[in-house]
Amino acid sequence: MFKLIRYPAVLLIVSLLMAHTNFSTDNKLATEKTLPYPRPKFSTNNKTTSSLFAKANQYYTEWNLCQAGLSENAFNYALKGYDYLSEHKLLSKANIITIVDFTQPSTQKRLYVLDILNGKILYNTLVAHGRNSGNEYANQFSNRQESYQTSLGFYITMKTYNGCNGYSLKLKGCEKGINDKAMERAIVMHGADYVSNTFINSCGRLGRSYGCPSVPAEISKEIIDVVKNGSCLFLYHPSKKYINRSKIINS
Repeated sequence: MFKLIRYPAVLLIVSLLMAHTNFSTDNKLATEKTLPYPRPKFSTNNKTTSSLFAKANQYYTEWNLCQAGLSENAFNYALKGYDYLSEHKLLSKANIITIVDFTQPSTQKRLYVLDILNGKILYNTLVAHGRNSGNEYANQFSNRQESYQTSLGFYITMKTYNGCNGYSLKLKGCEKGINDKAMERAIVMHGADYVSNTFINSCGRLGRSYGCPSVPAEISKEIIDVVKNGSCLFLYHPSKKYINRSKIINS
């Protein structure tokens, strides 16, 4: 008699759990895309146990990143830099890599936020470059104050703040002589109305920043909250000057 009373209760609990699981699955962000690849192994302290760069070519193919428009070189270099920063214990948020691929024009979605732990492209969206870096394409880069140009290379995301551009994310440049003046130059990630399809339709390109990787205003807070506090950000262009000078790329 005791078992007959409890059995319907067990069924009810199981049914509720299944309903909750289905609800959570159906309400994922529309920007997420599941990637069909073996997830990297992570230890309990959230650090990778093996090199991602060693399988960069395999992952690029399996993850269908070519179809998403990401340059293979940009991806390979990003994983190499990620491994370097991880080995030097500079990343406190090790499951996120953000790549900006400046081989693409500003009219294309050239920012990629990858969750390498859970196997998702979290965001693939527009991103601006500096006003003196070029018009449709970014092709001039600088680390100088008031150059209004983008600085290439590897960054670590820092804390957020509210400034003249609203909710913004501080960025620490990791490459001496290439982007290490990012803090002094106030190079940050923030939202901007000129990063939009409306602006593209009007001007034939995105608006440009003072050197910041500005993102669409309507999703800027979402993106910033995902990548903030110690993740890897890589701004890529196949500039020989950068490739030859980067100690991280050549490590």
